Amino acid sequence: ELLERPLDQLKLCAIYLDGIEFKAQHLVVALGVNVDGGKTVLGLRQGASENATVVGQLLEDLSERGVDFSVPMLYVLDGAKALTKAVRKHAGKMALIQRCQMHKRRNVTAHLPEEYRASVDRKMANAYAMSSYRDAKTALEKLHRELMELNPSAARSLEEGREETLTVHRLGLDDLLRSTLATTNPIESAFSVVGRVCGRVRRWRGGDQRERWVGAGLWLAEKSFRRIKGYKHLPQLLDQLARLSTPPPAQAQAA
Repeated sequence: ELLERPLDQLKLCAIYLDGIEFKAQHLVVALGVNVDGGKTVLGLRQGASENATVVGQLLEDLSERGVDFSVPMLYVLDGAKALTKAVRKHAGKMALIQRCQMHKRRNVTAHLPEEYRASVDRKMANAYAMSSYRDAKTALEKLHRELMELNPSAARSLEEGREETLTVHRLGLDDLLRSTLATTNPIESAFSVVGRVCGRVRRWRGGDQRERWVGAGLWLAEKSFRRIKGYKHLPQLLDQLARLSTPPPAQAQAA
């Protein structure tokens, strides 16, 4: 039921996409945010890795079940290039990409010796906590210069996709809503329920069983979903998304 129910009645403004390693298999999950702030598990797909083919098949399935990718939406992704590629293919210019800030922090600090990780992570967290896009960007640029002296690999990791980690800042969203849409934490919270449910299984008998148990865990998680934090400020996001589908005055007049 989870994987086949129609989705055409949903009015989505954002989609979270994230993957989880589970019993030697990779599962990619899509979680939708409705215009009223409600959350819905849209679907999941199994694969050997979080590659563009697997993610593309998931998005194709969502399209067939009623998700309209021609409607402007914010896509909150874990940072994998395969996710961005697949979203761009399906949604094109109607997609605003927000790279998960928590994943970016982990990726950057993973390059560093243990003694530097806490301080660098704190600086990144402070930058992302700033309300102003300009202030956050300036703080990250300063950190990038510091990392070039300390560890160029960490600096390159910070620079890669940096602007996409600041999409919610550029949109000028309220602080609470911005922090909610800046990471894939809502979907990772659902994964914690999956872990609890599947922890009861002692013997696994194939991929189909994994899909059914993970699906059951997500189904259970959905029953306790609340609206996202900051949902009262979603009109701010909707206004920004509306601009994506509104042609410039010159184009509108020509049409």
